[in-house]
Amino acid sequence: MFFYISKIGYFFIQPSNFLIAVALLGLTLKMLGKWPVTGILLVWLAVAGLAVCGLSPAANWLILPLEERYPRPVEIEAVDGIIVLGGAVDTVVTGGRGDTALTTSGERITIAARLAGLVPDALVIHTGGKGVIVQSQATEAEGAARLFEDFGISPGRVILEDVSRNTWQNAVLTKELVDPQPGQTWLLVTSAYHMPRAMGVFAETGWTGVTAYPVDYRTRGSEDRGLGFSGASKGLRRFDLAFREWLGLIVYRITGRIPVLFPGPEIQKTQQD
Repeated sequence: MFFYISKIGYFFIQPSNFLIAVALLGLTLKMLGKWPVTGILLVWLAVAGLAVCGLSPAANWLILPLEERYPRPVEIEAVDGIIVLGGAVDTVVTGGRGDTALTTSGERITIAARLAGLVPDALVIHTGGKGVIVQSQATEAEGAARLFEDFGISPGRVILEDVSRNTWQNAVLTKELVDPQPGQTWLLVTSAYHMPRAMGVFAETGWTGVTAYPVDYRTRGSEDRGLGFSGASKGLRRFDLAFREWLGLIVYRITGRIPVLFPGPEIQKTQQD
């Protein structure tokens, strides 16, 4: 139920959708002749909001703190497993075309080829089922399995969790499947902007020995803080993405799925202590 509520609810509060709805409401009020001044004001507010979110650096202001929260390890030492979170496979297109199609977060899964070579004894775990509300789609595990085979990763090293539909289920179901033991070490691979929530969830489940390996960066770093966008669609896409992640942090904190509002490396130190 939480999955469906989150998907449907976010559709209506997603900034780009919300601003369009405000503009339509304003036009409706103007056309009906009821509160015309209010209607025009709403239209202008919506247009201004779309311009700010789509063309200004606002999207980068939102996403940079998320991406900078966890640094990528300089060196990869021996680890017991590499956990790749879902989100890289377009399950709808994959189901329709019969071959793996990747989303804009494709680096989450393609990086597995490099990491599997760096730590040849580690398990490679992909966790992700169906993340959208559409029929006749494949699971992310199906798409991941094809790519892992193409990468030359031995099937004996691969574990596929194909039921989870959100980050909380990723951690809970994968922990049940893998049964991690004290003293083991794990790499967690997901998009940099998603890493704070992901690490917080794994910490909340009691999974220790997890090291963040962020990928799929959308910015170069602090130098993009003042950088705007050449097209409103680009900025709106990034603004929606960052807004969704901040909202996810708030909801997960309220529902007790992460230990603090903005998880950082300190939560791993607390676990170790």
